Amino acid sequence: MSEININGLFSLDGKVALVTGGSRGLGLHAATAFLLAGAKTVFITARKAGGPQGIDQAVERLNKLPGIKGRAIGIPANVANTEEIEKLRDAVAKHESKLDILVANAGATWGGPFEPTPDWSSQKILDLNVRGVFNLARIFAPVLSASGTHQDPSRIIVVSSVAGTTVPHVGEHGTIMYTVSKAAAHHLARNLAVELGPRHITTNTVAPGFFPSKLANGLIENLGGQEQLEMENPLGRLGLPNDIAGVMIYLCSPAASFVNGEYISLDGGVRFAAGRQSKI
Repeated sequence: MSEININGLFSLDGKVALVTGGSRGLGLHAATAFLLAGAKTVFITARKAGGPQGIDQAVERLNKLPGIKGRAIGIPANVANTEEIEKLRDAVAKHESKLDILVANAGATWGGPFEPTPDWSSQKILDLNVRGVFNLARIFAPVLSASGTHQDPSRIIVVSSVAGTTVPHVGEHGTIMYTVSKAAAHHLARNLAVELGPRHITTNTVAPGFFPSKLANGLIENLGGQEQLEMENPLGRLGLPNDIAGVMIYLCSPAASFVNGEYISLDGGVRFAAGRQSKI
């Protein structure tokens, strides 16, 4: 008989996680999933503390989740800035002596015609989506390594996009530098998997398609609206919170302790379908 024990296979009991861009959208979905799966502490960070999209409202909602054993803590930070990442590391250390999970979710985009593209938009995108992810991993690697073991490594999850492997949007609403940044993030994660694996840290990439969110809603409307995109998807819908929750829990749980350097697309298979996305 196989020596298999599935008790706790998808549990995050006692884990400490940090989710950048955790005040809304996919980051908030991930933070919610971690607490519901038993995490001890989930830190979320974003640039703003107040307001309807800020950290404070998200922390309040997270800490009201029914049945959770852990807690959420918010720390404002701009993770495109190296000094602020270092301050974030120090702030996390004031609350917890370890970190088991780092989700690099914060991201930026910009869309518009090719030739008038302002240079500041490219710099903003690359600073947050690539350079910021690299510096997060570099600065938090020592504390992640200290928490990881041979059998239960710490985890880095890079939240990218299926746009990193396709050319979905050119022309009037082109997102060329965004897609380039996501392709770079994919390869950065592969490099981190090899660099940090010997230090008991796995690195994997989650690449969502369209999930209704503040970041995606403008482009969804430009492409004809949610109903149109749902018709073009093989599964007939866009992403739901549970979709991102399931993948995040899997990659950060004992079930994925031997998964390293992998890329999971989360788009219902639309990247393989002939639809409007491939025509604009």
